[in-house]
Amino acid sequence: MTGAGRPEAPLGRMDYLQKILTARVYDVAIETPLERAPKLSARLGNDVWLKREDEQPVFSFKLRGAYNKMVHLTPDQRGRGVVCASAGNHAQGVALSAKKLACRATIVMPVTTPSLKVDAVRALGGEVVLHGESYSDAHSHALELCEVHGYTFVHPFDDPDVIAGQGTIAMEILRQRQGPIHAVFAAIGGGGLISGVAAYIKAVRPEIRVIGVQSTDSDAMIRSVRAGKRVTLADVGLFSDGTAVKLVGAETFRLTRELVDDFVAVDADAACAAIKDVFEDTRSILEPAGALSVAGAKQYAAKHGLEGETLVAIACGANMNFDRLRFVAERAEVGEEREALFAVTIPERPGSLKRLCEAMGPRSVTEFNYRISAAPSAHVLIGLAVSGRDEAGALASRFVAEGFPVVDLTGDELAKEHVRHLVGGRNPLASEERLYRFEFPERPGALMRFLANMPPHWNISLFHYRNQGADYARVLVGLQMPDDERPAFDDFAAVLGYPCIDETENPVYRLFLR
Repeated sequence: MTGAGRPEAPLGRMDYLQKILTARVYDVAIETPLERAPKLSARLGNDVWLKREDEQPVFSFKLRGAYNKMVHLTPDQRGRGVVCASAGNHAQGVALSAKKLACRATIVMPVTTPSLKVDAVRALGGEVVLHGESYSDAHSHALELCEVHGYTFVHPFDDPDVIAGQGTIAMEILRQRQGPIHAVFAAIGGGGLISGVAAYIKAVRPEIRVIGVQSTDSDAMIRSVRAGKRVTLADVGLFSDGTAVKLVGAETFRLTRELVDDFVAVDADAACAAIKDVFEDTRSILEPAGALSVAGAKQYAAKHGLEGETLVAIACGANMNFDRLRFVAERAEVGEEREALFAVTIPERPGSLKRLCEAMGPRSVTEFNYRISAAPSAHVLIGLAVSGRDEAGALASRFVAEGFPVVDLTGDELAKEHVRHLVGGRNPLASEERLYRFEFPERPGALMRFLANMPPHWNISLFHYRNQGADYARVLVGLQMPDDERPAFDDFAAVLGYPCIDETENPVYRLFLR
């Protein structure tokens, strides 16, 4: 790994403090503002501040670490050209740094990287190579390029100079907010940001808690700390692509385990709600990874009953594909617990719908799906605006009291992603049908790969595709096949390699589609 070796002995806290204090970041980066979020503060009952790293020239904090690493390379190391692997933000930091330092930069990016980030890297003069479906795949290919071409590798997180560059964020926070701070929240992908922030804070203001935030489907650091060793994830979620890392760094793991006080895991709905929260306070739109810290601060404050405390969330990036806003807008209400989704069973006779609407009360209806049925009862899918899970529970109880059996679907992925858009259609041969939910990579040929590998005698009885602007498509498939071919399906799914969940026994499928 040319130019990427770590020191023989691990650096101590004072070593990192010195490196952060002397880091070279301001040749290209700016000191970003620390802004109070008044609406979010009022809602949470705490003083919430946003460290606006989304205002950097490349709309992400990654520029700090990339430049600090590259400016400390020898002229020979820079002269051979640099290479990095990145889902996008580190790539832009390396590309801009290379432009400033007049050296060649080759950037290996996963094929799932949003086009906004790919185009931005190319606009800065970086040579883009698309390879693999995750950061880990791109990382392996970048190392191969080092061996072949002699490039100098610029690691996105597992390097002391990169970590020190990110640590300048904490230096600015403590200079900008000199009063009491209860906690600072930072997103974790590979761990460079949290390591730098924790190294500085624990050396200067150790009473301030440092809280790491990860996606529930990309929680390699949380699992590693719990296990006491680095854990490699088999798969990572793609919504928060900036933190989609299967294996955290060795040095970042060491620092995080030693210095970080606590961790929070948040799902995609919570991230979407946090994006909306920041927009309402700043009129700026963060990317999912950039909003994780805000989602984590909200969840942490609620869990620990915090009131009147000062909380700082590092808004670490804003490289958001515009098309992805469709998904964010739809899921933000669920993430903020402002929408409840129910399946309500009503008698199939005149007046039932009116009685149901009376039970709903004067609430805003976000969804209402009904189809007449020849059976004695009908199933209605209803979305209602609520102010939290307590109100959703009270509504469910009210429906039951009015004689309407109900299933709360608010947390059901199948209901939220597919069935709410398919209610009303049943398969007369449903006894032979099995239902599967897939995640297809959003690229040409994904469907053809599915069809080419599927046994020709299986019949597709349902196919629902919905692109939400993310890096993967959520696809619902009904397959008619003999029961004794279930093992064959398992083999098919393994060869295909797409994430797959069997939803045949899901009650919402049986209520509306079977």
